[in-house]
Parts: sequence; C-alpha cells; structure tokens
Amino acid sequence: MKILITGSAGFIGFSLAELLLKKKINVTGIDNFDNYYSPKYKKKRNNILKRYKNFSFNKIDITSKKKITDFFNKNNFNIIFHFAAQAGVRYSIINPNKYKKVNVDGFKNILDSVKLVKNQKIFYASSSSVYGDSKVFPLKESSKLYPKNVYALSKSSNEKIAKIYNKKFNLDLIGLRFFTVYGEWGRPDMLLFKLLKSYKQNKVFYLNNKGDHFRDFTNIKDVINILYKLIFIKNVKHKILNVCSSNPINIKKIIDNFCKLYKFEKIKYVKKNKLEVYKTYGSNKLIKKITKFKDFTNFEKGLKKTFLWYLKNSIWKY
Repeated sequence: MKILITGSAGFIGFSLAELLLKKKINVTGIDNFDNYYSPKYKKKRNNILKRYKNFSFNKIDITSKKKITDFFNKNNFNIIFHFAAQAGVRYSIINPNKYKKVNVDGFKNILDSVKLVKNQKIFYASSSSVYGDSKVFPLKESSKLYPKNVYALSKSSNEKIAKIYNKKFNLDLIGLRFFTVYGEWGRPDMLLFKLLKSYKQNKVFYLNNKGDHFRDFTNIKDVINILYKLIFIKNVKHKILNVCSSNPINIKKIIDNFCKLYKFEKIKYVKKNKLEVYKTYGSNKLIKKITKFKDFTNFEKGLKKTFLWYLKNSIWKY
C-alpha cells in the first residue's frame, strides 16, 4: 500500500504520517513549509518523519499546477490524504485571495492530476467552520451550511468540487469536517497553544468575547485512529463525515481552570471576532457507525497531557 499525504509537515498530516509509518506502511509526504506559522516548527515535525525508512518527502507547492502534474505523472498512490491548505479564520480577512489560490485552486490541481486513476481513495480536509452559526445541535452532515468567512467558504467550495468530480470521474472522495483538533504537535496559532505561550513568556493573553464560546475539541490521537480505520472502508464513493468528539467545551471554563492551576493573571478581554462562530458541536454518529471507533479521549485528560507535552518540549519558542 502506498499513501500520499499533502501537508505532511502540518499538524494532522504529520500525526497521521507517523502513525502509518509505525505500522510499516509506505508514506510519501509533500509540503511547502508555508510561513503562516513557524516553518522551523514544521521542519522539526518533518525531520521526525524522515527518520523512518518507509517515508519519502518532496517539497512541492500545490498551487503549482505543473509541479503537481509532473509529480503525479511519476507516482501512483492507493490512498491520498489531502491536508495541504491555508488555515486560519482571522487571516482570511487579511489575505482572502490566498484561500482561493491554495484551498480551492490547489485542491483542483490535485484532482485534475489524478481524475483518471482507478481504484484510488482521496480523503480531503474540510472543516466544522462550514456550518457557520447554526442554531440546531448537534450538527449533522446533512445540516445546512452557513459559512461566514473566506476560510469556511473555501472549504465548502471544496466539498462542491469533490461532488462534481465524483459524478464526472467516479472518484472516491471523502470530505472530513474536522472539529477543533488539539494535542501534541498542535498548531501554535490555535487557542490552547497561544494561551500556553502567553503563560511561558509572561505576556497578556487576549480573550475574545470573555471566553463565551463553545468548541467541540477533538484529540489528535482519536483523529488519526479514525483516519487509519477509514483507509480500509470500502465502497464509500462520495461522502462527508464529521470528525469530532461530540462534546462541546466552554472556552471560559478552560481559561479559568488554567489560570487557577498555573496562577496566570494576564488575561485581557476583547470584543467578539465577527468572523468566528459562537458554537461548534457536531454529531459523530456517522463516523462511529462507519469506523466502529467509539473510545474518544476524555477532554480533561487530553488537555493535561497536551499542556505537559507543550511545556516539556519548549514549543513556546516557535
């Protein structure tokens, strides 16, 4: 079995790659070490993967149609996990064009390069952000979508593109709506690591809307075990799947507990960011039915483990 992971130096891509490599599966990774957040941090992840003999890496930007086409002309894969993308809700208001170029056009470049390949599964990263500010919970895959920022719009566009390519070329395309993935080797631009960085550097942590938000935090170990199980599922064709713990957590509760535990007082309240949704809370019934995965990580235990890992590995320096 040969597996390709785009964005292999990213959080989910790296974590999945390491799991597969430990299981003696051949993995090829591509990444361009984009500077949206620390390239040094991404290269640190990549160097870990390069220790495995069954891993090969190519530095490629998915927005280059020629390079992507040449790459796939020389390589065939049984499974593709497409995680390379421009992340971040807030950054989408600063550089909206990048989200179209990377997330939409980059995705299409890959599909155009493999659209005639038979017996191949393609998993692509979508996001819980496509649901927007829904009022009915838990959010099901069939729920209406209300994307409220450019990032979310780029992800919902990918789902529509995938549906078209599935019908036209009979591609197996599975969209994965990830809900606030956290854990070891997580993204430094996300809330938990930003909080820890403020603590370690003794700087002010800015808290939106006084922490009055809910997020369906999903541990990275659960995510990659679900993805591994999906590899062996047959006859999926085109499907959208929530990847979530289905357990929304109040942000203020997390912050208050952290401040009490670590005696951290430098919290400054700021206005609600209009780009962000108030609550994410997904239904995981479908993903549990398909994969039989049910043992989701307890959030308190997962959070403690993540904090200890972060502090031990000096991640605040990146």
